Amino acid sequence: MATLVTFHAHPDDESIATGGVMAKAAEEGHRVVLVVATKGEHGEVAEGYLDDGEELWQRRVAETMASAAVLGVARVEFLGYVDSGMIGTPENELPASFWQADIEEAAARLAAILIDERADILTAYDEHGGYGHPDHIQVHRVGLRAAELAGTPKVYMSTINRDYLQRSMRTAAQAGAPMPGDLNPEDFGELGVPEHRITTTVDVLPWLDRKRASMAAHASQISEASFFLAMAPEMFAGAFGQEWFIRCGAPPGLVETDLFDGLA
Repeated sequence: MATLVTFHAHPDDESIATGGVMAKAAEEGHRVVLVVATKGEHGEVAEGYLDDGEELWQRRVAETMASAAVLGVARVEFLGYVDSGMIGTPENELPASFWQADIEEAAARLAAILIDERADILTAYDEHGGYGHPDHIQVHRVGLRAAELAGTPKVYMSTINRDYLQRSMRTAAQAGAPMPGDLNPEDFGELGVPEHRITTTVDVLPWLDRKRASMAAHASQISEASFFLAMAPEMFAGAFGQEWFIRCGAPPGLVETDLFDGLA
C-alpha cells in the first residue's frame, strides 16, 4: 500500500477539492495524510455561531479533525501559517500570513512531513490555485518545491475542469434542476483549467456521500443552506462526482483514472 499526502490552504479545502480521492484511497487501504497550511483564521462566520470565548481557528481545527475522520485520514498536520485572506486585504501583508511565507522555509516544513511519511504521492494546486486565492497559489509554489526537496515520486496539481463543470451545470439547468441563487454556468469560466490540460480524472461517485459529509463537517463555513450543500442531488453529483488533477512531468497524452496508477 502507498501513502498519499494532500496539501491544502485552509480547513474545508480538502473536502471540496480532494475529499473523494482521500476517501477512496483510505477505503482501498492506503495511508492518507492531510497537511493544511493555515487554520482559516480569517474565514467568515455568522454572528453568534461561536461559543463564548471561542476563536474561529479553534472551531475550524475541530471541524478539520471531524472531516478527517469521515474521510479516513490517518494523520492531520497544520503547517503553522496564518490565513492570508483575499487578494487586496490587509491580512495579505501580515508577516505571519502564508502569502508572505518564505517559499524555501515553508517547503522545508512540508518536505519534512513528506520524508517522515515516505510519501508516494503529493497533491497541491494548479498555478493559480483553482480560483486565484493567494493561499492557494502559495500551496502550488510550496507544494511543488517541497516535493522536489523530498524526492516525492508522484506530484499532482488538484484543479477544476472548467469545461466539464460548465457543461454539467448547463445540462442540469436545461433539465429543470433548481439552481442555487443566481448561479450562471458561465460564472465558472475563470475556474481551474481547460479540459485539455487535465491528465487525471477520478470518478468519486461511490464516495460522494462521504465527501458531502466531510464538507458538512465544516459547518462554520459550509452550512446546509450554503451554495454547495443546497444543490439538488443530481447537480451536486455533477459538480463534485469527479476530481481532476494535472500530473507534474506527465508524458504527452497521458490519461489516468486514479492517482495510484503505476505504483507497485
